[in-house]
Amino acid sequence: MWRSSVSDAVVALIEPGRGDRLVDIGAGMGPATVAAAKTGAIIVAVEPTPFMRGVLRARRQLQRARQRILVIDGAAESLHIADGTCDGAWAVNSMHHWNDVPSAIAEIHRVLRDGGRVVLVDEIFDDPSHPAFAKYGHRRTAHRHEFDEIDVDSFAELMTAAGFSSATGERGTVAERPAKLVRAVK
Repeated sequence: MWRSSVSDAVVALIEPGRGDRLVDIGAGMGPATVAAAKTGAIIVAVEPTPFMRGVLRARRQLQRARQRILVIDGAAESLHIADGTCDGAWAVNSMHHWNDVPSAIAEIHRVLRDGGRVVLVDEIFDDPSHPAFAKYGHRRTAHRHEFDEIDVDSFAELMTAAGFSSATGERGTVAERPAKLVRAVK
């Protein structure tokens, strides 16, 4: 996925500033990473899958902002980033892959500076109003593939318990697609 309206919307919600250091958790092929780097922010793209890291590293070489993109191995539960060094973090369509949500939230809290902001989004592909519902809904049912259910209220509560000064969760739309959205500030 080279470009994504949802990723563009998440980057807008994180409000990157020139020189901000931001983390893309589960960066995949990097649509949000590339969009954020174009704003002048420095992006640490964390991706656990070697193939996806390879694709993103190759893609990085084609970007004018390539010096502002660092691709590293890691997962939400293990970010390999120094404490308190980031201004923000986001995840697009990766929360359902997190193995240990409390550990992931603690890691995000650890790497953020005070005032650091978080935007977590998972599209709801099972919603009939989602443009990809017919494609993904059928395949998931046919193959009995289920994502972990994301309860946005529980996520927000866990973030508050982890020390975030504010955290909210909602089901709504992001880029005109049904989605689960969690926002927080350290």
